[in-house]
Amino acid sequence: MYKTILVPIDVTEDVLTSNALKHAIYLAKMSQAKLMLFHSVPDISKFSISYNYHYELLNSFAEKAVARSKDELKAIAEKVDLPAEQVSYFVDYGTPRDKVLAKAKEIHADLIVVGSRLPGISTHLLGSTASGIVAHAQVSVLVVR
Repeated sequence: MYKTILVPIDVTEDVLTSNALKHAIYLAKMSQAKLMLFHSVPDISKFSISYNYHYELLNSFAEKAVARSKDELKAIAEKVDLPAEQVSYFVDYGTPRDKVLAKAKEIHADLIVVGSRLPGISTHLLGSTASGIVAHAQVSVLVVR
């Protein structure tokens, strides 16, 4: 049914991660699909202009955030109940929605499984990242609450 399942993971949201991951693992087992865990560290460079922060400081923060996220994602990947060759993970830096959509295209994902928190007034039905992924994805998206 599926060959490659992309799971965007927010390493700061344990509940969202757990719920989406459970569904993705189940589908990967049923389909013998590859499971790609992905986290995007949000781009904070806009603050350098708005708040006159130093570029070097922001760059250092971004590098540390990416390294920490890789460690956290690796720990999550190692706990996945699938053969190691079926599971991979990747961390990137930038706008989560855009990076998820680019990664889905790059790895030829045929399903994106994304967690969503309860919506606020501005996002109506889905969280903002999940909503953006659903609106712009070129493949099927399963939204898990």
